[in-house]
Amino acid sequence: MKSHNIAVTPSAYSYPLLIKQLLHAPKAFALEQEIVYSDRLRMRYADLFERIGRFGSLLGELGVAQGDTVAVMDWDSHRYLEAFFAVPMYGAVLQTVNIRLSPEQIVYTLNHAGASVLLVNAEFLPLLAQIRDQLDGVRCLVLLSDDAQALPEGFAGEYEALLAGCSADFDFPDFDENTRATTFYTTGTTGLPKGVYFSHRQLVLHTLAVSAALGLSPVQGRLHRGDVYMPITPMFHVHAWGVPYVATMAGVKQVYPGRYIPDHLLRLKVAEGVTLSHCVPTILMMLLHAPAGREVDLSGWKMIIGGSALPGSLAEAALARGIDVFTGYGMSETCPILTLAQLPVDADLSAPNVDLRTKTGRPIPLVDLRTVDGNMQPQPRDGRAVGEVVVRAPWLTQGYLNNPEASEHLWEQGWLHTQDIGHIDARGYLQVTDRIKDVIKTGGEWVSSLEIEDVIARCPGVAEVAVIGIADEKWGERPAALVVVKPGATLDAAAVCEHVTRSVAAGHLSKFAVPEKVLFIDALDRTSVGKINKRALRERFA
Repeated sequence: MKSHNIAVTPSAYSYPLLIKQLLHAPKAFALEQEIVYSDRLRMRYADLFERIGRFGSLLGELGVAQGDTVAVMDWDSHRYLEAFFAVPMYGAVLQTVNIRLSPEQIVYTLNHAGASVLLVNAEFLPLLAQIRDQLDGVRCLVLLSDDAQALPEGFAGEYEALLAGCSADFDFPDFDENTRATTFYTTGTTGLPKGVYFSHRQLVLHTLAVSAALGLSPVQGRLHRGDVYMPITPMFHVHAWGVPYVATMAGVKQVYPGRYIPDHLLRLKVAEGVTLSHCVPTILMMLLHAPAGREVDLSGWKMIIGGSALPGSLAEAALARGIDVFTGYGMSETCPILTLAQLPVDADLSAPNVDLRTKTGRPIPLVDLRTVDGNMQPQPRDGRAVGEVVVRAPWLTQGYLNNPEASEHLWEQGWLHTQDIGHIDARGYLQVTDRIKDVIKTGGEWVSSLEIEDVIARCPGVAEVAVIGIADEKWGERPAALVVVKPGATLDAAAVCEHVTRSVAAGHLSKFAVPEKVLFIDALDRTSVGKINKRALRERFA
């Protein structure tokens, strides 16, 4: 088919999709809007823009060249927000270091990414001392500190002091929008961490699509310029789900809490009027059960829950406290947001709508998502036919850094493979039913561990639960439930099995879903970003 490219006037500006373009709108109308860091600092957007300029000048003085990798080890702070913009706007690559990894893994990620400059929170100086002589390429260290302290040996300086000595009038250049902007590392349960990377164009498009998805909702789960945003997903983890870029472009008040301590988060929620956050189910449960939160008014708090399935019982508890809770779905490789479980226009907002809020969600703009069988054929959208979730969108990582074999596996046949299985209903709602590696194959059927977990989570006395498959000579595998009991509650295996059996009798679960074993444990194994680590649980309880 013949096509005609548009004619370009020689003097026309091509407008590359660079991260710096996200700042035009807030510079026009949000100069006096606030950005708050914990209980330590309060500044305006005008200050943010000035500090981003100073940061650009600082990178030049530190000898950073375009294409160099600048790594950050910090808690959620205004400094991290400045790095989200200044480093990629300079033309360098921002590496957000997962400080919850083991020291050996942190060394691996810094060396593998080729980091040459490292900004380090003072709290991590003991860790740095432990690994410093193993860092191959780091030639410059900058201290991030909330309190005055002596500069450690070998550091170029302290961040605030260095910024103060730099010009705010740095002219961030134009360059190709496909330039790599960020790198971070997945925290899978097998092998070495894998580096994923995203371009300026990808991050801008992800920001616009998430903004559109949140803003198009008529009421429920809607982002608007009167909101107050506070992340409760680490900024080192998938750009804090990309929402800091959305919040900054929208010019809303932002609150960065530092470390995630439930009582502190709740104080900030009340003191700063927070209305929009995102977190994993574990953090939500901690907030609901924190002693300081029992008398706190949580109404009006929109909360996107991701990282793992949102149990219906937890959603009910959050809704009872006035939290507008709903699911978001994605993964490190997808930047990350692919779907949001916002309520449809015709939903009865006087009802809790727990079933809809806990679905995996509907695709946000520009996301082409489907479930497929083993031959990559699309499954019917009937809410029953199960297949692997595959996806295309303009912001998906184009591969794993320096790992072509894993990259080809990720992108087999031109679709990004999530390794999740699920089904899509006629309204377009995806429901992930399990990870491919976590589905339990028993009695000739595939039984969803997530569905069993959701049922058991509603059993009185259950605080948390994980269901894994254990080997069985007759059935191949049988489900085993690992249960954490609420403080002060009493519970036995028979009560758990009876609870699941009632769900089977009601037609909600297969008869093979009744656990073969119920084990009561003190805590569930988790990954560095708070997800339940089922691989570790399988190894521990095989």
